Amino acid sequence: MNLIDLGWNQSFADKLDQLEIKENFKIARVAVEYKGMYKLYTENGEVLAEITGKLRYNNQFPAVGDWVVIDLLDNGEKAIIHKILPRKSKFSRKVAGDDIKEQVVAANIDTVFIVTSLNQDFNLRRLERYLTITWNSGANPVIILSKADLSDDPESKRAEVETVAPGVPVHIVSSLTGEGLSELKQYLKRGKTASLLGSSGVGKSTLINQLIGSDKMEVNNIRVNDGKGKHTTTHRELFVLETGGVVIDNPGMREIQLWDDSKGFDESFDDIKVLASNCKFNDCQHETEPGCAVKNAITAGELTEERLESYRKLKREILYMERKRKYGAEHANKLKIQELMGL
Repeated sequence: MNLIDLGWNQSFADKLDQLEIKENFKIARVAVEYKGMYKLYTENGEVLAEITGKLRYNNQFPAVGDWVVIDLLDNGEKAIIHKILPRKSKFSRKVAGDDIKEQVVAANIDTVFIVTSLNQDFNLRRLERYLTITWNSGANPVIILSKADLSDDPESKRAEVETVAPGVPVHIVSSLTGEGLSELKQYLKRGKTASLLGSSGVGKSTLINQLIGSDKMEVNNIRVNDGKGKHTTTHRELFVLETGGVVIDNPGMREIQLWDDSKGFDESFDDIKVLASNCKFNDCQHETEPGCAVKNAITAGELTEERLESYRKLKREILYMERKRKYGAEHANKLKIQELMGL
């Protein structure tokens, strides 16, 4: 393979020109992240690498999908990562636990396939969260309704999804029957990168196997009683498709703590934003104020109360995260308690 097969383009070449690098350094893309080690894809094949002490000291860690500048050692069997190229897009979340830090899940993605299955896992509120994060990443969302063979009326589910994701492509697919799989090829072209996002058990690993054309990903059965699945994928991995394009798989995530999603939030709830611009008061909270266009839309059946509540919940979460980054967790918690008590 060459760099274009891995997703390289002129934009990255321009970014490389802005960096001061030695002539013997090479370009590689991060395929897998291990503990302290990285598997890279280069024009000459795979190589294991680690980062320099300077990158580690500055808390600069590559993510799957990153383009990196490396120095090959031991006749090309090992490598040292010296620089990370500026990212065109990044899929981020808050790290687990109490630490107020960003975790870059994957980088340099063109399209995010948001996968939700047409069984008990179907959840519009979770979909809104995934859309918010995707829009903020700089990538374009595409919604995949998987396991169409388990649904008696998949088109009704598509209609529900389109109410919370206006303008976003929605594809109904079944890895069992092959339905809809050919529609995804338009996003998987040479030089383009897609990533999969969704809960455990929605069929991401099976879908990856279909796209790759082989059973490289382990597949687990879902529980019959609630339709939920186990974490089949335990790490992120980048795959180069023989038919063209690159795809990144992610472990299933039922809940993602937002990091910085103000831009993505506006994109995800553009319908409410447009309605709010017609409210009588500029600071309308869409509760009991007179002349509220949002509440009028709910009364008219143009908007659901559930979507408005989801809007409020995510807006509170983003505000809380902004306060935590600015003032610290203790102060943010005090403000949150005061607001809940109406103080």
